[in-house]
Order: sequence, then C-alpha cells, then structure tokens
Amino acid sequence: MIWAVVPAAGSGLRMRADRPKQYLPLAGKTVIQHSIERLLSNQNSRGVVVAVAAEDGWWPHLQWSAGDRIHRVEGGAERSDSVCNALQWLSGTADDQDWVLVHDAARPCLRAADLQSLIESLQEDAVGGILAAPVSDTIKRADAKQKIAETVDRSVLWRALTPQMFRLGVLRAALEQIKADGVAVTDDAEAVEYLKLQPCLIEGAVTNIKVTHPGDLLLAEEIILRELEER
Repeated sequence: MIWAVVPAAGSGLRMRADRPKQYLPLAGKTVIQHSIERLLSNQNSRGVVVAVAAEDGWWPHLQWSAGDRIHRVEGGAERSDSVCNALQWLSGTADDQDWVLVHDAARPCLRAADLQSLIESLQEDAVGGILAAPVSDTIKRADAKQKIAETVDRSVLWRALTPQMFRLGVLRAALEQIKADGVAVTDDAEAVEYLKLQPCLIEGAVTNIKVTHPGDLLLAEEIILRELEER
C-alpha cells in the first residue's frame, strides 16, 4: 500500500505574496491542488495526508473531487515536524512496511511517468529513494570571501526532487532520531541517510520545479499549459 504525505505548513516568505505560496493561483487552480491531484492520479495511491498550519485560513476553501482520500493534520514548526505529524496519523491506519511518498506542496509539475517510475523502481528496495535530476551546470565551491575555491566534479552530483519514497517505519524512525539528536535536515532522504542507510536516486524530469520565487510561478504555468496542449 502507498500513501502520500504533503507538508504544507510553510509561509513561503520569499514569494512576497499575500498568501502562502501553496495557495497561489496557477493554471485555474492553486499550486497545492495541482501537487495533490498529481499524487492522487496514480492508481497505487491510497490517499494523501496534508499537514497545514493550525491558523491556516486558506485550506478550508479548496474544492476537491476526491476529498475522501485527502486527510488534514496540523503541521509543525519545521518541515520535519509536519511530516512526523502526518506519519503519526498514518500509524493508526497503515502498516510500518507500507510505502510513504513525501512530496513538496509547492511542486505542482510532477510528471505521472516519473511518479510511476519511482514507485516501480523501489518496490523491492530495502530502503527507498527519491526522484532526482543530474546536475548539468558547472558547480563552483566558494570560500569565505565569496571567491571560487574550486570547481566541483558535477558527474556525481544530483539535485534532490520530490516525491521521496520510504517505508513508513523507516521514515518515522529516521525523523524521530534526528529530532532526538537535534540534527537539522533539509529533506527526508537526509534523515534516512542519518541512519546510515543509502536511498536510491531515480532520475526525474527537470520540469519538476519547486515554486519558491515569483518567476517560478510563471515557469510552472508554462509547463502545465504545455502539458495540457500535448494531451
């Protein structure tokens, strides 16, 4: 069984908008609606647990065609706290061996083929893995004075994307461990790595962008509209 978790308690201050970025309009819907609907469109998806801020006044106004498969929980101060709260809800419904897909609320351009590839590639894996894209730009490492210290070998570098897919029990244990040890992580894979495990990298499209800055919203709309034209 496969469940999805969407941490959506962030405020998205870098967007400088009048609302959290996940609720910004995008191609006739909101950003988060695109993100969640793409998860639900996969036939393997049992449902989505969304962690939103306690004071979130935007979420109740959203309309869903598959509302019975969407479950709301209260988010936390950090992304990892929101994921933990969602996993706690799942613990009463799912088994520790069930898979969990953690997906950013602000990644509305996930391709169906990439999601299916991730699921199929990891079905028999002991750890799990993430969608990722090989780095194509030349990467420079800076020193303290913002001078180039070295050029990094990009052949072994990947950009982490979402969803990130792990067994419920493994992911819960990883997040509980980093919290107990006071370790800060930027994604769920890093928490799993902290347990000395090695998640797989499954190549995904570079169009699976995260809406962070105002220009990203325009790019996301172009991607979605182009997809609609190609259908």
